[in-house]
Amino acid sequence: MLLTHFYSVFFIFILLGARLHGSSFENHGSWKSSTFSFISRFWSKSVSYIDSDNMESHNSGKMVAISHFKADNGDLELSSPGRLSTINQAVAVSGIGANWGSQTSHRLPPETMVRMLRENGIQKIKLFDADYDTLRAFGRSGIEVMVGIPNDMLATFASSSKAAEKWVNKNVSHHISTNNVNIRYVAVGNEPFLKTYNGTFLRTTYPALRNIQQALVKARISNQVKVTVPLNADVYSSSTSLPSGGDFRADIHDFVIQIVKLLSDNNAPFTINIYPFISLYTDPSFPVEYAFFDGNATPLNDGGTNYYNMFDANHDTLVWALQKNGFGNLPIIIGEIGWPTDGDRNANLEYAQRFNQGFMAHISGGKGTPMRPGPIDAYLFSLMDEDDKSIDPGNFERHWGIFRYDGQPKYPLNLGTTNSGSLVPARGVIYLQQKWCIMKQNARLDGSDVAPSVSYACARADCTCLGYQTSCGNLDARGNISYAFNSYYQKNNQLDDACKFSGLGTITRADPSTGTCKFNIMIKAYYASAGQLSGCILRTSTLVVSVALFLLTNL
Repeated sequence: MLLTHFYSVFFIFILLGARLHGSSFENHGSWKSSTFSFISRFWSKSVSYIDSDNMESHNSGKMVAISHFKADNGDLELSSPGRLSTINQAVAVSGIGANWGSQTSHRLPPETMVRMLRENGIQKIKLFDADYDTLRAFGRSGIEVMVGIPNDMLATFASSSKAAEKWVNKNVSHHISTNNVNIRYVAVGNEPFLKTYNGTFLRTTYPALRNIQQALVKARISNQVKVTVPLNADVYSSSTSLPSGGDFRADIHDFVIQIVKLLSDNNAPFTINIYPFISLYTDPSFPVEYAFFDGNATPLNDGGTNYYNMFDANHDTLVWALQKNGFGNLPIIIGEIGWPTDGDRNANLEYAQRFNQGFMAHISGGKGTPMRPGPIDAYLFSLMDEDDKSIDPGNFERHWGIFRYDGQPKYPLNLGTTNSGSLVPARGVIYLQQKWCIMKQNARLDGSDVAPSVSYACARADCTCLGYQTSCGNLDARGNISYAFNSYYQKNNQLDDACKFSGLGTITRADPSTGTCKFNIMIKAYYASAGQLSGCILRTSTLVVSVALFLLTNL
């Protein structure tokens, strides 16, 4: 009931055509800002135009390390064309990786995805679970796999070494020996020390890690498969607002060191997720240029070492933290790094292309960072958009992919791994029929059923493109309503009943897309196992019942 009232009030603004600056269909960080533990002051004191009395507030714009909560992942000019020639020569040496999440309503077949990865020269993939069919599809592909253990499984493995052994045998050993999958890492949890978890996983992460490591040893694959714990950059901070002041957060210091020691003892890497976009999202005063790699930002001087971008400064804060605690040589993996393309005014194709291409150029020569020269091992976040992700952190959460939901590239991106120098789309994608659900032309915008119908659609589908300065931010009230209706209609496989909306909706074969706003047609859903098929049947049954109840209560 509360959710219904919230959305009803919320969409009144759309019906009125509200376009207030900064307003959108998202929580603009009031909840999310509590996850940010470390906002360091990074402006160089030599910047003469900054009033010294305002230095404190101005400096808060640059961040060394920030947290990022992941709820459990037209042609543009290339931003740095002069650097692209170096990418082909160097990036493919160690290979670029990508994160592949599964929180999507209509997934492409794993075989299609693996073929797309191979055709794009993406040599490493990071998963957030251990789906059997997904892992099996990587057999004999040569692609290096990091398989994930969700946070909600940590307690089980922490308390039972037998459970850890069973999981390793089923999800790692079996795929290596039977399906010839190149599993290289097991990610134990995903950002389990985020402040927003309120310590839920503090005391289970290390025991789970230890038991998984012991299970790998028992299975005699510990030399091939290494454990790691993907952590958010909020696990470290700086006492001096400079990278050299870096250390692990005092309240979790001992917990992190436990993990670091186990990783070091077993020649395993420290995995960290770094997100300059979140700095820009949460702090309007954050200097935009410092998020990118063009060298246009005012540098941060740390004892004679200049930092021209947030990534290097963030990364080296971690290096200093490891060094201060006696683990200066521990390998580091960038588990997640990227830029979203929609759902926020700073989440757009231009910025995403600029950031990701800049990052590729930045790491292409193997230069590394001032404190850690050499090749950088990184996984782009992410491979695909995920329309079922939580939008608690922000509407951008569903738009991190370098590919759309259907495996089509969003923008030009040279990974340095293909002859064409551009992304290769997924092949053999099967779409539903060329039809859309829109609001009837004769339906009144001020009708009593409009707001609850839109609320219903957006609560169960995806309206994250309908915000201030987003891809569909320029639609009028009728366009907003039609977009919401179509999103629900497509997500539910173009079921006729999914376009009723108390008589407000109608099906059309004329594409309502306009300008930058794309009214999507959904792809044919992939269901691999009996469990997934039964889930599909259950979802369809639930849809029929919920639509019937909605219609009955709005007659």
